Amino acid sequence: MARAFTPKVVTANDLIEGDVIYQTADDRWSRDLAEAELITDEAHAQLRLLDAARQASRVVGAYLADVRPGPNGPEPVHFREDFRRTGPSNYAHGKQETSPQPRA
Repeated sequence: MARAFTPKVVTANDLIEGDVIYQTADDRWSRDLAEAELITDEAHAQLRLLDAARQASRVVGAYLADVRPGPNGPEPVHFREDFRRTGPSNYAHGKQETSPQPRA
């Protein structure tokens, strides 16, 4: 029996600044996971990933990350994605300093 498709977002790193970014439904890149397009169809997810891969002058390392719907947009399912969305962990700076994110 086939497994049910887990909702996804397209994520990558900004080529110039290195920040974690997420593809939005209106074809922007956002640093806020809550703005990411929640993809619930496997074929659509693959098309969005191909679109991201074509943007090599803007992003690097694009992939599909598992998420779940939340009250304020997609929420990470795995620790890795929760860790990525909050930024580096060695001290409070960047995303951690300006807008702390609650843990999933």
